[in-house]
Amino acid sequence: MPDFPWPAGAATGIGSLPGTDIAEAQRLVLGELPDLPHLPELPARGPGADLIGRTAGFLVELPVQLYAGRWQIAPRPGKDRRRTDDLLERDLDQLTEQAEGYAGLVKVQAAGPWTLAASLELPIGGRMLRDAGAVRDLTGSLAEGLRRHVAEVQKRLPRARVLVQLDEPSLTAVLGGRVPTESGLGAYRAVDKADAASALRSVVEAVDVPVVVHCCAADVPLQVLRDAGAAAVSLDLSLLKDLDPVGEAIEAGLGLFAGAVATRPAVPGKAPTSAEVAERVRALWQKLSFPAAQLSEQVVVTPACGLAGASPGYVRAVLKACRDAGRRLVES
Repeated sequence: MPDFPWPAGAATGIGSLPGTDIAEAQRLVLGELPDLPHLPELPARGPGADLIGRTAGFLVELPVQLYAGRWQIAPRPGKDRRRTDDLLERDLDQLTEQAEGYAGLVKVQAAGPWTLAASLELPIGGRMLRDAGAVRDLTGSLAEGLRRHVAEVQKRLPRARVLVQLDEPSLTAVLGGRVPTESGLGAYRAVDKADAASALRSVVEAVDVPVVVHCCAADVPLQVLRDAGAAAVSLDLSLLKDLDPVGEAIEAGLGLFAGAVATRPAVPGKAPTSAEVAERVRALWQKLSFPAAQLSEQVVVTPACGLAGASPGYVRAVLKACRDAGRRLVES
């Protein structure tokens, strides 16, 4: 079994949280997820704090702008890029101040190249996904930008180690030829799995730190992620149907960030207990027939997805339940 970069029994968040106060969000994450904290994302602050806008801000020599409510490649950097950079700088300042002296693993998030290509528009119209050359340029720009971002975080937290999460909610649609064109009457051609893995691998190799790929879909392309060199996959347990590919990936040494808590309460005002969360993860592991001793080392407990749409009270309860569930898995 490979050595995983996170501590046994770790728990973390996916990324997004509600509200607009980054200082409070960072305090919450460091307090409730001390073994694997992350840099929070607060999309309620508006453009530039959203997943696509923030990630577009990492691009090197590919400026972006908002046009008709959509992010688009721009001829030169403008106010939208400056706002994105300013929000990131504030967030990093809070991380630096509050995590001073932190010596563990810290996670940062960004959209992966395929979700970005399916979301960003070309200056002439249409998604970047339509142009293979544009996708290659985008991937290279993102790889270099994330390499610089990781270096900046490591400079600010010299005793910490960085884990990168690539968010790829559009990956299955890209592979299946299901990304709609602007008219809505057609879809962009499907991307070959080998090409998808190659683009992801170029980003993984550039950042030179462990990478987890988050994909909130029912048919996560696990072999593509393995071929890309990802250290782990982050998925929603409630969407799993076929367990065989999951078992094969785990047996091959892929880590599992197990999304075991819904982003909204099933019963209003009630969050699951840590015992319930731990049992859900343990039940999956038993179905896969892996040794119990391996569970707490290979699995990280997380919410199913981002929590930007949840209430602050539910968010705190969910993060605490994930943290305590991870500790229960160590003890069992």
